[in-house]
Amino acid sequence: MEKSIMRVIYPFTAIVGQKRMRRALILNAIDTRIGGVLIRGERGTAKSTAARALAALLPPVQVVQGCRFGCDPRKPISWCTECRERFKDDQDVPVETRQTPFINLPISATEDRVVGTLDIERAIQKGERHFEPGVLASANRGLLYIDEVNLLDDHVVDVLLDSAAMGMNIIEREGISFAHPARFILVGTMNPEEGDLRPQLLDRFALSVEIHGILEPRQRVQIMERNLAFEANPETFRKEWLPMELELSEKIAQARKLVDRVRYTSRDLLVIADLTAKMQVDGHRADLVILKAARAHAAFEGRETINPRDIALAAELALPHRVKAGPFRHSEMGVTQLEEQIEQLKGAASEGAPAPEKEQNATEEETAQKKSQAPPISRLATNPLDPSP
Repeated sequence: MEKSIMRVIYPFTAIVGQKRMRRALILNAIDTRIGGVLIRGERGTAKSTAARALAALLPPVQVVQGCRFGCDPRKPISWCTECRERFKDDQDVPVETRQTPFINLPISATEDRVVGTLDIERAIQKGERHFEPGVLASANRGLLYIDEVNLLDDHVVDVLLDSAAMGMNIIEREGISFAHPARFILVGTMNPEEGDLRPQLLDRFALSVEIHGILEPRQRVQIMERNLAFEANPETFRKEWLPMELELSEKIAQARKLVDRVRYTSRDLLVIADLTAKMQVDGHRADLVILKAARAHAAFEGRETINPRDIALAAELALPHRVKAGPFRHSEMGVTQLEEQIEQLKGAASEGAPAPEKEQNATEEETAQKKSQAPPISRLATNPLDPSP
């Protein structure tokens, strides 16, 4: 029985409430290029449970057979140095299937433990390049989970965020270099009571969710009932939720195939830019994050074009931790203003958003005209990314 308990992960679809957290995780699972999610909340709010459950939910991945870094056989441009040297002549590449890895980074991790190490002595004495993989290699095409990320060394966090943004890990020592793909879902969790991240690092997380314990009595009862059932018989509980787990896993797999085909118009870009400008968001990272997350949300719903609701749901996750930053603005006013803007954007879909323009690159005159003709928007839309029954 103990072995069974060790193997079974609490189902993702059985998590009660916490819709924004689940949405943020699913969007990153669809497109790892979004750049990760930071989950801030008090103890006992299912932060680590959700991260582990998502990794168990994700579909298996095809990798180059024997590759230590799990290279994607369909994307030779992102292969590691070893795979590039093994397959130089366009020969058939052997493929194998692996489960999506879940890597838990310890707080005590050093930079060498994270990025890996090159054996310089072996290179000098024997002329051989030998690379010892680190955490980034193990996490490639999987989920990298950092509990208490605010207690991790700032430099290590910076390295992780750099790799998550570039999708590659490049190590150079004494004229010797080695590269391998490092495309992973980055999930950091923290309890704000134990200290916050520096603003520079906070901004590097693409999405951020602040969660609290559920106060609605019926939902609290649901949490108790489901946890007791899981503890009593994990295998049976898992089987009960398996149909919903498989359904969500398939939706994520289909969305991954569709996301690169999701289109957007110049009007969509104007809506995003107008929202971030009104909220006085520093830099341009938020604009790009909102666009990527909106495309992922559209793909999840099986659409090839984004709409205002996609943008609003993405903005809910991309803007709060950026609006709060900055010493020259009132935090509470910024958050309230953001919520009002998002509610307006959400209502656009229900009141009839305009048909997408045929051309993405409009002139400045056309752009201004389209902006002035934007329809009135008001009502709050429901959240479509809610896998709970």
